[in-house]
Amino acid sequence: MTGLTLRCTGFFVEDVPKTLSFYQAAFGLNLRYLHPSTGYAELETGETLLAFVSEQFIDEASLLGGSPFRTNRHDTAPIAAWIAFVTADMEGDWQRALAAGATVIKLPEAKPWGQVVGYLRDLNGVIVELCTKSPRG
Repeated sequence: MTGLTLRCTGFFVEDVPKTLSFYQAAFGLNLRYLHPSTGYAELETGETLLAFVSEQFIDEASLLGGSPFRTNRHDTAPIAAWIAFVTADMEGDWQRALAAGATVIKLPEAKPWGQVVGYLRDLNGVIVELCTKSPRG
């Protein structure tokens, strides 16, 4: 085993403050850090942080050394990645996400492995899984 731990998962977005407002309203997440430029932010999600970086900040800070990247937009096909939030209140949390502006990909359904799982898209088009706890822990 290596000494590595997963510290953060992040997404590139057009507007960090707007994305923060969505995630706070949709999923009840708390702000951990917002860069003074508002181009970078972290939300508390347990041991691993959820971060958002603005496309403008990426360019201005030369974070990727000028390498191109695919933008996240609600009106285009989603990137090949997702984030998952575990809930003890599927119905309540699902409805809160919808009220905040999430759109349904697939309604929650019971899976053969013992979870209830549903899929949404956030305001940027990122796929968000809302699920009950896995029987594997």
